[in-house]
Amino acid sequence: MSQAAALDHPLQVEPAESPLTPESWGKLGMWLFLAGDAMSFGALIAGYAALRLGGEHWPVPSTVLGVPFTAVMTFLLICSSVTMVKGLEAIKRNDRAGLRRFLGLTVLGGACFLGMQAREWTHLIGHVMTLTSKGLFGSTFFVLTGFHGFHVFSGVVYLSSILGNADAYSADNHNAVEIAGLYWHFVDLVWILIFTFVYLI
Repeated sequence: MSQAAALDHPLQVEPAESPLTPESWGKLGMWLFLAGDAMSFGALIAGYAALRLGGEHWPVPSTVLGVPFTAVMTFLLICSSVTMVKGLEAIKRNDRAGLRRFLGLTVLGGACFLGMQAREWTHLIGHVMTLTSKGLFGSTFFVLTGFHGFHVFSGVVYLSSILGNADAYSADNHNAVEIAGLYWHFVDLVWILIFTFVYLI
């Protein structure tokens, strides 16, 4: 509203602009999704903790699970978060080649993690399910790591779609890359918690 119009209509108040833009709506939607997902993971981890505390003969995870192998998986996933950050930094500089390179490394890291998890499951599925505590250790282990594995798989597909559309992004249009990064960092953070509570403690 112009100053002259405001003087002619002193009781009119200029409408306030919404703080939400199309970009921030996308981020808000992702944050809400991640908040709900965090509750799901929190419930699964809490259920695992409750069953473990109540189990009379709960096995020591380090004697059953391959901690060194899983530590490599964890390191790989952490590195994929670093390449995700690098990819976002690249597109903020209009470096589409950098975006492709680092997003490709991120997708590769996620795919390798899934392959390693499949190898771990193949090795453990017969042994873990026959353990004491009426199979509760095996059940909670496979549900918790499987639920996370599904998220990694979804993230690999999600990031692959971003990678396939890399030419559409630029320094002025990188919001979709940033939102995908939020999801990927969340998946990595959750795995660090799972690795700590299930494999180490």
